Amino acid sequence: MYLTFDDGPVPGPTEFVLEILNRVGVKATFFCIGDNIRKHPEIFRNVLGHGHATGNHTHHHLNGWKTTTNDYYKNVTRCREEIEAYLSHKHLPQGPDNYGDLLFRPPFGRVSRNQIKKLQPEYKIIMWDVLSIDYNKNLSGEKCLRNTISASRPGSIVVFHDSYKAEKNLMYALPRFVEHFLEMGFDFRVIQG
Repeated sequence: MYLTFDDGPVPGPTEFVLEILNRVGVKATFFCIGDNIRKHPEIFRNVLGHGHATGNHTHHHLNGWKTTTNDYYKNVTRCREEIEAYLSHKHLPQGPDNYGDLLFRPPFGRVSRNQIKKLQPEYKIIMWDVLSIDYNKNLSGEKCLRNTISASRPGSIVVFHDSYKAEKNLMYALPRFVEHFLEMGFDFRVIQG
């Protein structure tokens, strides 16, 4: 199973995720927003330092359906530059090996055919088959957990969000979700670029 996180890194939610994953020895893939990396480089360093993979989630969390192809590509490139500039610092414990520089996830899953053509073959576009919907304020943590567990199966790519909007449900559902599948004998793996 592939555990993924969108929208970080941010203080609080991302740190919580790292603590939970570190406690149980699970690795995940973090699709990061470039502007959040710029604002919170120390948290991005911690994601990499714990051996997690990272991918590009645009610089400003753009909706591809509402953005021209050229503007979208420029925003993706800006995120990539932010990541690569940070990775060029030699003080990172893992170096660039755990950055899936070819991994890209479109925010909201919204990307046009023309944008896909422009991004490929440079980027490997990673979607998902299980969306936790942890960001929905009308969904309880218990319901978020039940829905996510019932939708997950071997090989699933599961999306949680290390964001303020999802924080309440994330804090309830994530540790229980991981514990449930570890007890069932599942392995969690990072997505390779």
